[in-house]
Amino acid sequence: MRSCIFLFYICVSVVSAQQNPDELYADRANLASARRAAELWTATLKDNPRDFEAAWKLARARYWLGGHTAADEQRGFYEGGIEAGQQAIALEPNRPEGHFWVAANMGMMADSFGLRAGLKYRKPIREELETVLRLDPAYNQGSADRALGRWYFKVPGLFGGSHKQAEQHLLASFKYNPSSTIGHYFLAELYEDDGRKAEARAECQKVLDAPLDPQWAPEDREWKAKAQALLAKLG
Repeated sequence: MRSCIFLFYICVSVVSAQQNPDELYADRANLASARRAAELWTATLKDNPRDFEAAWKLARARYWLGGHTAADEQRGFYEGGIEAGQQAIALEPNRPEGHFWVAANMGMMADSFGLRAGLKYRKPIREELETVLRLDPAYNQGSADRALGRWYFKVPGLFGGSHKQAEQHLLASFKYNPSSTIGHYFLAELYEDDGRKAEARAECQKVLDAPLDPQWAPEDREWKAKAQALLAKLG
């Protein structure tokens, strides 16, 4: 009996060792895979707190999980994502990854948890994104410009928001990926808000026509669904 139990634990250990968190995260549309990837990166960081790759990838995974889980789990994932991203920044302050995923998780906190969270994170989000822009504007296919465009769109003018700057940043992001589904969708929402319906429709169509990016296919499918809904709303 003891030998059976011993063999069972050996088998479990071997299976865990064979799991690749990058491969699991690539299957993130299956939420169980994303959760397991996050668990493995968490374990890696526990064993080696100086593992930069594990830190920023954990921040990214927690961002995804926060956007695809039950409401009562969201805050924990986003706050955990901020913590992991800050750990990455402490290890490699001149790399863009930690700065970007801290900003992304802060952005979701600001969007999801009311005025107080919005006020708390408004300035740090912009600062982190401006740091990414300074370090590597091409990171993640121009994600810093794209996220800054969203920041300027969402933040009221009284607190620094500007539709003009939002458009400038969003257009600048296409230098790195002209077919970005998220970039065209953000631009469509901006144009809709400004009453530029024909341009908003054109941006929605660009989202629908864009090929799936193998690296970002789960996100692309979601933005295509949003663009289809916005196009129907625009008439």
